[in-house]
Amino acid sequence: MSRYTGPSWKVSRRLGISLTGTGKELARRPYAPGQHGQNNRRKLSEYGLQLREKQKLRMIYGLSERQFSNLFKRAGKIRQGRHGDNFMILLEQRLDNMVYRLGLATTRRQSRQLVNHGHITVNGKRVDIPSYEVSVGDVISLREKSKNLQIVKDALEAIVGRPQFVTFDENKLEGSLVRLPEREELEAEVDEALIVEYYNKL
Repeated sequence: MSRYTGPSWKVSRRLGISLTGTGKELARRPYAPGQHGQNNRRKLSEYGLQLREKQKLRMIYGLSERQFSNLFKRAGKIRQGRHGDNFMILLEQRLDNMVYRLGLATTRRQSRQLVNHGHITVNGKRVDIPSYEVSVGDVISLREKSKNLQIVKDALEAIVGRPQFVTFDENKLEGSLVRLPEREELEAEVDEALIVEYYNKL
């Protein structure tokens, strides 16, 4: 199954979480889309809850099913820490996510586009692979030709704050991952334990 490229607001309403991070999707219509969305009070089964959590996290980071599953398996091979926590950290280390966390884009979709179009460099070398894994100490920057992009200027003006595990130099328009994030600093609306249970049953 390929990566979802349809309307994100509809998915946000279905899953009950803001994929853009603004909350606008749920402010206007805080119920599922469709004819019966407003009146649907059906209780989810245990499997349904697990599947919803998995879909929620997958849609937040914008991965295909195969990418998501492969990364989950890789997280299980890390000896230290819990499987769910390691999985969340690996998701955070993706280059497209780091560009979003630094504030160079307003959404993860936009940051993925910046990476795909070759606007981003890692340690001075151009990288156009959104799934590239950023290591602690790597310097992420814009190419010299891309520093005047209007969407980047708009994103930097709109930013409210950055997580503590990244640093950013406003003058050089570059930042880095200073340490691996703690679980408490990541998506609070996701229960990764349910995702671990989902994959363990497959």
